[in-house]
Parts: sequence; C-alpha cells; structure tokens
Amino acid sequence: MNLTDILAQAGGIESMARELGVSPETARTGADALLPAILGGFKKQAQGGGLEGLGGLLGQLGGGGLLDAVLSPQATPVEQGNDVLGQIFGSKDVSRTVAGQASAQTGLDSGLLKKMLPILAMLVAGYLARQGGQGGQAGAGGGLGGLLGSILGGGRGAAAPAGGGLGGLGQLIDLDGDGNPLDDIIGMAGRFASR
Repeated sequence: MNLTDILAQAGGIESMARELGVSPETARTGADALLPAILGGFKKQAQGGGLEGLGGLLGQLGGGGLLDAVLSPQATPVEQGNDVLGQIFGSKDVSRTVAGQASAQTGLDSGLLKKMLPILAMLVAGYLARQGGQGGQAGAGGGLGGLLGSILGGGRGAAAPAGGGLGGLGQLIDLDGDGNPLDDIIGMAGRFASR
C-alpha cells in the first residue's frame, strides 16, 4: 500500500479535496504527483539530522496534531503546512518548482497544486509523527526508521531504487541518479531564481 492509499484511508485526501473544492480523484492525482518531492524532503532531513533529529523536528512542527488539523471540519491552518515545507524544502522557489513539475506531469493547474502542497505536507508530517511515536525507539527496527524506510523505499543499509522509491516524479526529476530528487529540485529552483 502506498502513502496516498494510507492518507486516503485516514480521510486526508477527502479532507484536502473538500478544503480546496475539488473532487477526491483530483486531490488523489495531485497527491500522487506531489508526494515524491515531500517524501524526498523528509528523507533529506533524516539523512542530515538522523531519525532522532527528524522526530524532534516533527514534534516542533506540531506532531500528530498536524494530521488532526487537516482532518478537522474547520479550515486547515496552512501556515503550519508552509512551516513544514520551509523546513523540508528551504525555499518557496522549491515549492513552486515542485508544483510546476507536478502540473506538467498531471495536467492539473499549478496554482491548485501550490495550495495542495502545505496541506499534504501537514498530512505526511502528522502521519509520520503519529506512526513514529507508536513504534517506540526511533532507531530500533520499527518506529520512525522502519516507517521512513518502508515509505521511502530502501531501509537502512538497503540500496534505494532509482528516484528513492518515490515513484514516477522522483525518477523523472532525480537528474543525477543519486536516489534523492530533492537536491535536483533545489538546483532547478536556484537556476530559476538567478534568471
């Protein structure tokens, strides 16, 4: 089961569709296109600060409460999602590039995808925080490490498939073939910004 299916079962895709005034199918298509970059951002955080650092970051950003905020019938506080994106992407230019790439892949409006990004980032961060907390020790076979390994493809010590196990968009934008498309996205955003 992929992460889009998991988020759909939790009610996240339907909540996002309702929030944005689109069909659940449109929300799912957008999520499938955006998730590789979001997961790549979390993977990069885990590589840079270790799983304990990622767990701490998830807690600082709102932990499992991020998931609840999206699932709530009230309007989603997207500022929190933008905070998550700021941590994993580092720049609004990267978010714009990710939305543009997803738009080219799906045919969905990039403006809609830009609105989806913070909500989806909240869903993923909240889900990771909640599931990571249930697994006990982050470094022990399960927990956040096991969860990230299974979602991102290629657990600790295993070679990650091309694109980091992140699917079509990950493979498409992993220009240098290192298994993490985020560095390529950041590079693309830097080239756009310098024009």
